[in-house]
Amino acid sequence: MTLVTRKGTRLEDPGAELLDQLTSFWDRYGRLTMSVLGAIAAIVIVGVLYLRAQAATEEKAAGKLAEAEIMFWQGYYPRSYDAAQQIIKQYPGSQSAVEAHRLAGDDAYWRGETGDFRKSIDEYRAYLKHRSQGMLADGARRSLAYALESDANALKSQGKTGEAETEFREAAATYEGLVGKFADRESSAEFLLAAARCYRLMNQREEAAKRLQRLIDQFGETTTANRARIELAEVTAGVR
Repeated sequence: MTLVTRKGTRLEDPGAELLDQLTSFWDRYGRLTMSVLGAIAAIVIVGVLYLRAQAATEEKAAGKLAEAEIMFWQGYYPRSYDAAQQIIKQYPGSQSAVEAHRLAGDDAYWRGETGDFRKSIDEYRAYLKHRSQGMLADGARRSLAYALESDANALKSQGKTGEAETEFREAAATYEGLVGKFADRESSAEFLLAAARCYRLMNQREEAAKRLQRLIDQFGETTTANRARIELAEVTAGVR
């Protein structure tokens, strides 16, 4: 082959071509890729810091809640109520703030002064907005039913029969909704007896009789059934 022919021949270099392609790709997308990775890293870091802050906040709130619960069991209901309200305001969104609603409801109920039953109803409802399932939620519903019945009695004594009937009806429905929710059958029998009591207070003897009969039929072996038999005889005889 002549020298002229060899000079006119172009030799391909695959390695150089690949390097050129990578360089071109980096020029196009490298900076964008680094920006995306940097943004992801920043999000991760912020998330970790947020979770740490949340954990620290929850720990402080839990400590305050424990103090408020001790006050409750010692019988200092007003102080416990105020402490629970402070937790709700200072640590909104925390698990302890949710539990503080339940505690505030208990405090208001057991304080038992004018207007406190209404406060307890509001607190139990606030708690159930966040905790609608599970044993604690069912316990709060039971407390809500007691508070509704107590407030209805107070309204009835004040001559507010329409408002009282509304709350008696809600209390009865709440009691009935708890039948079978607790392990012991005695509790279910007591809930039906309480529902019947609410209907009797509304002068709805037939509805009361239905609940009493259900109690006797389904939970006849419980001690509450004996009371139900006596009350059923009274209701069916028109005795209040």
